[in-house]
Amino acid sequence: MIDRRIKVRHVQCFVEIVRRKSLKDAADHLSLTQPAISKTLKELEGIVGSTLLRRSRAGVELTEEGAIFFRFAETSLSALQQALDGVERLAGRVLTIGALPSVSGRLIPRLLQDLREVAGDLRVRIQDGPHGFLVDGLRDGALDVVIGRLGVPETMRGLEFTQLYNEHIEFVVRPGHPLLHDPDLRRLGDWPVLFPPEGSAIRPLLDRYLIANGVGEVPDKIETVSGALGRIYTRETDAIWIISAGVVARELADGQLVRLPFDTSITKGPVGLMTRPNERTIPGEAALRIALDRSVKALGLS
Repeated sequence: MIDRRIKVRHVQCFVEIVRRKSLKDAADHLSLTQPAISKTLKELEGIVGSTLLRRSRAGVELTEEGAIFFRFAETSLSALQQALDGVERLAGRVLTIGALPSVSGRLIPRLLQDLREVAGDLRVRIQDGPHGFLVDGLRDGALDVVIGRLGVPETMRGLEFTQLYNEHIEFVVRPGHPLLHDPDLRRLGDWPVLFPPEGSAIRPLLDRYLIANGVGEVPDKIETVSGALGRIYTRETDAIWIISAGVVARELADGQLVRLPFDTSITKGPVGLMTRPNERTIPGEAALRIALDRSVKALGLS
């Protein structure tokens, strides 16, 4: 049974002394005096009944007992901080969502409407960006969830993925584009091409598709994940934009852009919800999953 005399301050002081290898540096970091932190360390050693640290010319060194205590003390302190952060975030009811380009233009606007109906008191923050940037933010805790295309296996290590629907890649152009009159994928290099960059979720699928159809290196290639740039540049020039269907669904429906009649069914891939495993403090997660289910059905994506 844990000795109730051990306080958080005991553990915090001990961990900081070990990390900084100096009582003085630990005291400065914790805004304490050196005598105060020395007293706290002695109290802790008295409670556990063992010497945990020895002083040396190099600073401080862990004893065998201290090494065992530090291993679990550091983990416990980190877990406690995560718990406090989680409670704070739940109290604030703020859900931070990373939105990949594949969902920013179609699914996310509908999701925000459904979330307001399901959990009107839930505050939502949306962070868009490329796949690598967002999944790194998810791992670091800067984002609660990420929604979008499933990445290649090496980018998804340590994350959980819940599939929502499948989506394919589109080749789109402005109305009246010359390639619409004679659709030939091998002529792709005759015009500028807006291309998904290395590291994007759809790039490996596109590379395999082009190889399978005998298309070599595209000479005039502009790599970007910017939906705003793609929409304007494609409408105002003869550029060909290669992008996930969800990004341009509204423009295709409105006739602002036109789909080139290429069979891209083999580029179909899953879009879904990415989370950290064993996460228990995501604010509004249940509401988010309910709203996602509603949105996917309302948009006819399931």
